[in-house]
Amino acid sequence: MSKNHFETDAVRTQLDRTEFLEHSVPLYLTSSFVFEDAEDMRASFSEEKQRNIYSRFTNPNTSEFVEKICKMEGAEAGYAFATGMAAVFSTFAALLDSGDHIVSARSVFGSTHTLFTKYLPKWNIETSYFKVDEVEGIENLIQPNTKILFAESPTNPAVDVLDLEQLGTIAKKHNLILVVDNCFATPYLQKPIGFGADIVIHSATKLIDGQGRVLGGVAVGREDLVREIYLFSRNTGPAMSPFNAWVLSKSLETLAVRVEKHCENAAKLADYLESHERVNFVKYPFLKSHPQYEVARKQMKLGGNIVAFEVKGGVESGRKFLNNIKLCSLSANLGDTRTIVTHPASTTHSKLSEEDRLQVGISDGLVRVSVGLEHIDDVINDISQALSS
Repeated sequence: MSKNHFETDAVRTQLDRTEFLEHSVPLYLTSSFVFEDAEDMRASFSEEKQRNIYSRFTNPNTSEFVEKICKMEGAEAGYAFATGMAAVFSTFAALLDSGDHIVSARSVFGSTHTLFTKYLPKWNIETSYFKVDEVEGIENLIQPNTKILFAESPTNPAVDVLDLEQLGTIAKKHNLILVVDNCFATPYLQKPIGFGADIVIHSATKLIDGQGRVLGGVAVGREDLVREIYLFSRNTGPAMSPFNAWVLSKSLETLAVRVEKHCENAAKLADYLESHERVNFVKYPFLKSHPQYEVARKQMKLGGNIVAFEVKGGVESGRKFLNNIKLCSLSANLGDTRTIVTHPASTTHSKLSEEDRLQVGISDGLVRVSVGLEHIDDVINDISQALSS
């Protein structure tokens, strides 16, 4: 456990300097590394030596990025991936065997849902879902072959909050691996390992990068489990590129100050929307009206940068709202310096039936806002005129 504060580790954790005594860590854009002799090569491949061999396995830049995330999350080990979904898939593929079973919160990212329902069943791996407001029913879903308990918190896009301590207690009682997607909160706001998580996953594409530049993913946690994830990934090839790792490691240096401002802006937008006449409800973890407000206060430092609200008038009003936006961006990404608005029912989740959407908290008029770092008055003015129009 590091003795430094979060911000200090984010800035000062870096590779040893080379003979050139550089202040900023260089890029290691190499596919492979050389050996001194045959014995060095033998010992390296047999893992008697811990060293870089091939950048699909490890690379100085990816190692620095992973070390920072491990310190931030309080994890023993980790591995960096090309994307967040590569991290999700590789984690499940490495830790599950044919015939195993997953218990998951129903509110998960769309691609994760597709993984659970379309691809993992090919290997006879099934998933049972529980609603975010029915955590007490999890134990009724656990089977003799259940191996993993999975959740996102806060959830995408409905911004629900699950009690991580409760999940940790259930996982420990039934000897399950608790995997938590911590993408919305980042390790600055929430540390799932402290509540019992065994593996924590991030899409580094989001707030960790913070500027919409590169893709990336990371999984950190228990050393024995990460070892399995590493071996699977070493052989199947979803590794993060050294360039992206360099960008993301530099991004972590400003994570704390960026997220603080994101949260400040998001809280102001949520307060404004709660009293707007064209809005039915607002979901933001640190609003007292949020159904899991007390849980959010217990496990999160601040409320995050995602605000969800329901526009009166259903799907058509949601579409009109997007068309009236002038300043904010219409994009499928989130966690950017630029505020992004999406209407899931007519875009990302339009292929789901209304019943299936409602199961995960996506009503016809739901809008998700990833609040950026612009002056909040300008963001509020844009959203206000779009609602009024």
